[in-house]
Amino acid sequence: MNHADTALLSARLKNAGYELVDCCAENPDLIVLNSCAITAEAERKSRQQIRKLRREHPFARIAVAGCAAEIGGNKFLDCGADIILTNPDKKSFPDSSCAGLKSREIAVENFQEKSFSEFPFRTRAFIKIQEGCDNFCSYCIVPYVRGASRSRKFAECIADCHNAIKSGFPEIVLTGVNTCNYLDDGKNLCDLIKEIAAIPGNFRIRLSSTEPHPDDLSLAELIADPANRLCRFLHLSMQHGSDPILKAMNRKYSSEQFISFVKNIRELVPDIHIGSDFIVGFPGESEADFERLLEVVREVNFANIHAFAYSVRPGTPAAELPDQIPAATVKGRMKILTAAAKDTAVKFAYSQLGKELPVIFEQQRNGFLYGWSDNYLAVKVPEGRFSAGTIENIIADEKNLAENLKNCTLQSIL
Repeated sequence: MNHADTALLSARLKNAGYELVDCCAENPDLIVLNSCAITAEAERKSRQQIRKLRREHPFARIAVAGCAAEIGGNKFLDCGADIILTNPDKKSFPDSSCAGLKSREIAVENFQEKSFSEFPFRTRAFIKIQEGCDNFCSYCIVPYVRGASRSRKFAECIADCHNAIKSGFPEIVLTGVNTCNYLDDGKNLCDLIKEIAAIPGNFRIRLSSTEPHPDDLSLAELIADPANRLCRFLHLSMQHGSDPILKAMNRKYSSEQFISFVKNIRELVPDIHIGSDFIVGFPGESEADFERLLEVVREVNFANIHAFAYSVRPGTPAAELPDQIPAATVKGRMKILTAAAKDTAVKFAYSQLGKELPVIFEQQRNGFLYGWSDNYLAVKVPEGRFSAGTIENIIADEKNLAENLKNCTLQSIL
């Protein structure tokens, strides 16, 4: 989501006459940090980065945008920022009138960005299609800082994708706070994907983190049809494996519903990469709850997991819950989950050996090309055979998938 917001900020700055330079440039006039507040650690790192930028660039104007600016603007001013941009402010930046603006009420209607995305120094086009969230999970600050769910106008989404494809990007990543909620004038996410897939060109479409209802297999059905150009990839945020914890989190499914959902997806799309997010140490999480989480991780065999230690976000219901878990306990559980996640990730990589994978190579260094398959495996090959920035088919073997198999053998994970 922040990549997509940054792309839109970049376009507005460029259209206003700024020249976009990389982060190592000397003597920049303006630096924009697009911040995150999903965890306390993300907010802390954003403030830390502002202090670093101020030391390195004492004469630059520094603007802080994003969710951490929304809830902690004065803290960033104390760290050395000059301009605080709330989420609504970003659409009028860099108009000097938005410097110092206070947070305004966030709109709830569908929206236009009135700008196409600009992608300096990137190999994928992150296209923002949706904003806000109505789920109000008990641990999450996002609905309070990004507002209610609303969708970008259908025609503008398509135009932004046309622009990215014309610019030569081989992968379009559709992103939002909750992309599955996309709906504009009766057209949903599936309608949007089909329209994008019909654009001429050699490209593929990837979905960022999604939260489809466990009864809705429409996305999997789209992925199963190659005509829709969708990567065999779904990142489904489960958050926990214990039903009492899921209920306390205000998640809308049981663990068995989620497991059944994944099984149905894999029947429709063999070799699909299923990733997920998990929160460790949610208030009241017992040893039994954590063991159930591990059982689910091993049963589902996720291809990748993002594990987060629970972070208290003031203003959310979970912040007031009793039985907050000691930090040492959370740290120990995180270590166990991380090890289990590595095992399931390696199992998925091994399952792809000998299969043909479409890959986009993105970087060239030290005599090798590095890229990603459509089912999100890191691929490394000697340079010279393929070109960067195009979709190439390779047969997976232990050499070109070595980045996924480091320090592991098949015997060690069976």
